[in-house]
Amino acid sequence: MRPARRRRRASPAVIAAAFLAPALVSLLVLRIAPAAVALWESFFRESLLRGGSVFVGFENYADLFGNADFNNALLVTLVFSAVINPLQIAVSFLLAVLYTRRAAGSKIWRSLVVLPIAVPPAVSAVVWSVVYRPDGLGNSFLALLGLPSQPFLSSPQQSLASIMVLLSWIGVGYWMLFLIAGINDVPGELYEAASLDGASAWRKLRSVTFPLVRRPLAFVLVADTVSNFLVFAPVQILTKGGPSGSTNLLMYDIYTRAYTLGDLGKAQAEVIILVLLTLVVVAVQFRLLRSSDSE
Repeated sequence: MRPARRRRRASPAVIAAAFLAPALVSLLVLRIAPAAVALWESFFRESLLRGGSVFVGFENYADLFGNADFNNALLVTLVFSAVINPLQIAVSFLLAVLYTRRAAGSKIWRSLVVLPIAVPPAVSAVVWSVVYRPDGLGNSFLALLGLPSQPFLSSPQQSLASIMVLLSWIGVGYWMLFLIAGINDVPGELYEAASLDGASAWRKLRSVTFPLVRRPLAFVLVADTVSNFLVFAPVQILTKGGPSGSTNLLMYDIYTRAYTLGDLGKAQAEVIILVLLTLVVVAVQFRLLRSSDSE
């Protein structure tokens, strides 16, 4: 009788690679490869004289930074992100704290806040277009309060803020769910100990809840930042970048440059600039969060 052959066990690295392979292939095909193509095409420009693409190096980038529309879109995007990100994070955190407390009707109100997540952004934009009409629900509500009608989407001073309200209505409930999960993981014994020490509700929030929810809060901050840099549908449906370029975010400017003007080389260069801008902002956020963790 020959001794039975021992089966070779696969190493943990091989098993891990097998499980990660689909995700890695998807990342390569759907993320890395398109980014590489965009970077490569950003160095070319269509030439009518030569009947094809011509290598121009960094001329597309130089032309963009010399273009008033692009500079305006870059400024609008930075202002938009600087306002909406802290606003959504703060409201989401406060609602998460409020709805994790045991109170009558808290689950119903939580469901109402989360409900907009089920509605696609394009549909939400159409709904809010009715709210923002001169004779819509927004001005009707203001009339009940005795306030004058507002132009909302037709005003350069109010259009960007109107887009922020719409996006916050969509996003606050979504980010609130992550923070509720983080708050629910905080041990109840810590709150009991704080109560025995005579800590107020504000003291518990500042000294117990906030430090222990810092990790999910960091995730929400980064994910919300990336999401708001990629806003497109509400702008396309409601304002088309207007009035006077006041809502011309970078994503919509890329769409206009590529599919309206047909300048694919500069559009790809703008995509690369948007990616680099997002990476820089996220890196700064990670650096600030890491330094606060080390204190």
